Amino acid sequence: MKTRTLGQSGIEITEIGLGTNYVGGHNLYENVDEAEGIRIVQRAVNLGITFIDTADIYGMGRSEELVGKALADRKYDVLVATKGAVMFEGGKRLGINNDPAYLRKALEASLKRLDRDYIDLYYIHYPDGKTPPEEAFGALMQFKAEGLIRTAGVSNFEMPELQAAVKAGPVDALQSKYNLLQREVESEILPFCKTNTISLIPYGPLAFGLLGGKYTKESKLPENDWRHRSGVFDADVYERNIDIADKIKEIAGRKGVAPSHIAIQWVLNKPVVGSVIAGAKRIDQLEQNVKADQVTLTKEEMDEIDSI
Repeated sequence: MKTRTLGQSGIEITEIGLGTNYVGGHNLYENVDEAEGIRIVQRAVNLGITFIDTADIYGMGRSEELVGKALADRKYDVLVATKGAVMFEGGKRLGINNDPAYLRKALEASLKRLDRDYIDLYYIHYPDGKTPPEEAFGALMQFKAEGLIRTAGVSNFEMPELQAAVKAGPVDALQSKYNLLQREVESEILPFCKTNTISLIPYGPLAFGLLGGKYTKESKLPENDWRHRSGVFDADVYERNIDIADKIKEIAGRKGVAPSHIAIQWVLNKPVVGSVIAGAKRIDQLEQNVKADQVTLTKEEMDEIDSI
């Protein structure tokens, strides 16, 4: 699988990474099969993915534990990214905390759950709205100096927080929601990332499943599905989003590929994108996502998709 350089770090990451919010994600999904989650991680590595993305809040720590277990025999052959800032205890979220002392505590807990001596890429998962971003990110620079992490990034930061964070040191990665239906980062954040050599690591490249080609205007999510919070299934935009998904399906049909391949490659063709984080609940979904790395889009095809 093709690789790209992560920010200014010199670290190479695969163009497609594995998102693991399903792996042990009992707080996000019903009937999570932990054994299948481990198999998904191991299959991803066997398929050439060497960039695994998790977070301490996924499954309230359980995702990290299972990722660590899945990679036990080859833990340092694979780059692991995780995130901290969401406080949780006893199965409940308790808020966001960017205080340096809390971030250190969160990182130490992640290292233990993942059974690693260091984390390759550590993110502040969300800004807390009170800790100065340069102070919070400065803590990550200290962790890097101590050898606890190799490089650092931020997740879900808007422009003001991002501008403040870079004052403390090189932000090598910004993880943000980015897909054909949600393109807010294009106006300011993408140019800022280019100027500051920050790799954008998009999550939700398939618009949380909507661009995969299986949804219709009559489709309904289960009431307790976390994707209701994603924005793309909201009643006021859902029909428009399905129209766009149908056009992607049509383009995919002409090329003889899956709609997911088009959606992933469209993101990968955008400037400063380092790796696309694609999640999977089944091995066949993972295998389909990986095939996107072999698909190419011409300039004309990109222009056509951009104009939808």
